[in-house]
Amino acid sequence: MRCVRSLLVLLLSLSISLLTACSAQRSGPLKDTLRVNISSEPPSLDWHVCTDNTSFDVLSNLMVGLTQFNNALECLPGCASSWDIKDGGRLYVFHLRPDVKWSDGRPLVASDFEYAWKRLLTPETAAPYAFFLYDIENAFDFNTGKIKDPSLIGVKSIDEHTLEVRLRKPVSYFLNLTALCAAFPMRKDVVEKFGNRWTEPEHIITNGPFLLKDWRHEYKIELSANPTFFEGKPKIEFIDMFMVPEQATAFALYENDQLDYIDNRSFPTPEVAHHADNPEYKNVALLKSNYVGFNVQKKPFDNEKVRLAISMSLDRSIFPKILRRKERPSFTFIPEGMNGYVPLNPPTYDPAAARRLLAEAGYPEGKGFPPVQILYPSREDSRLVMEAIQDQMKRNLNLNFQLTNQEFKVYMNALHRDPPPIFVANWGADFPDPETFASVFVSHNSNNHTLWTDPEYDRLVSLAEAEMDSAERINLYRQADNLLCGQKAAVAVTYNGTQNTMCKPWVKGVEPNRIDVMYLKNAQINSDWNKR
Repeated sequence: MRCVRSLLVLLLSLSISLLTACSAQRSGPLKDTLRVNISSEPPSLDWHVCTDNTSFDVLSNLMVGLTQFNNALECLPGCASSWDIKDGGRLYVFHLRPDVKWSDGRPLVASDFEYAWKRLLTPETAAPYAFFLYDIENAFDFNTGKIKDPSLIGVKSIDEHTLEVRLRKPVSYFLNLTALCAAFPMRKDVVEKFGNRWTEPEHIITNGPFLLKDWRHEYKIELSANPTFFEGKPKIEFIDMFMVPEQATAFALYENDQLDYIDNRSFPTPEVAHHADNPEYKNVALLKSNYVGFNVQKKPFDNEKVRLAISMSLDRSIFPKILRRKERPSFTFIPEGMNGYVPLNPPTYDPAAARRLLAEAGYPEGKGFPPVQILYPSREDSRLVMEAIQDQMKRNLNLNFQLTNQEFKVYMNALHRDPPPIFVANWGADFPDPETFASVFVSHNSNNHTLWTDPEYDRLVSLAEAEMDSAERINLYRQADNLLCGQKAAVAVTYNGTQNTMCKPWVKGVEPNRIDVMYLKNAQINSDWNKR
């Protein structure tokens, strides 16, 4: 499949080059088409089962929820024009816009949300993001099989344009959840008619600014403007989302004017410094934490002294130096820049203390430590990080870590199916609140690939979720983060990520944001740019 994809990329380059050669004008914009690279095949476009940025970048341009984020991360009306908050924050009543239509012309109704949210919570769906709705009355008990009757879940369509949601407790971040992919509405008739093929272009029904025109697997996704979008038809007619995994290849396509907008997925590390002064370049600090994760149910990482030794042997300052993209070294899972971020004191970089811990765990100077393979997704920047980790493990702990990389889709399947003993991963904010980080490692979250559980951590996060005093809420999240990254070392956070983009001067309305979702509905192409 890799060879086929490379051939397709080559053919793409050749075809555009031939068109350019036949033209008297130099290469430049394509009329009415924005060309971006999403690097890899989306694992799924079923918004109840995907968890990755690639899928979210596609879905966020096909769908709109009750609310929606702008690039400033403000939560604004979407399919709901307004809402009422009652009963001390336990009851939300959403009033849907009457002019929202599905792509087949059928009006959107409140029952589309009721069906979607209950499908998300159905145990058979096995939705990794089902936990997003656990604040709803009886949602957790239904998702975990304690109750069987979906009518007991606190989601109800009162009429075609009114959705009532009852929470088990007030939570300050609930409106943010209604903007997320997992909370998008869904057509019951389409899902039931087409089964696991309902997301293919000939079947999928959407309500957002663009339509899924074509999906050539492992090559390209094509979107087209939705003429009936309730905010008005987008100004750009088409979006081509290519799947070029090699950063150097994708960057060459950008330099040859065959891509209009690129981000980290298409930006080789050495090129960042070369283009730092280019007016097409932007750097944005993301709300994203990169970390080494340990499957605490597999030896030797069931021993917290081993985990803490590895964390304390990692010099975080090395990662910004090798990546050169203004990353920030970090020891905390809640990233710098997020409300609730408080720097932790322990653990620190202390190789001597790390060696003592490893010896106490039964592996003096690394002797007797079993062979370890550390899993990471195939990408050039990931490889650089992994080689640095491998080197530090050898120098500081005398441990020989072997590196194993997999294509992104395979890597994600491995994490969800059977997490390896040690792996690298990252988590980016789904919404601008520390809850989106803290909740990842509670016992019931299926995105917790460490399989670590701790009653005290669960208690602290639960208290924080219901706390209305902002100072006390931050204190509770800080205690939970200290437990996760410090005392128990279920993860070793390495650095907070940044997004590095380049955008052609003929493109307007495409901006990076701190939650790292590509919103393209405001994109415009000045196709006369190269005639100036």
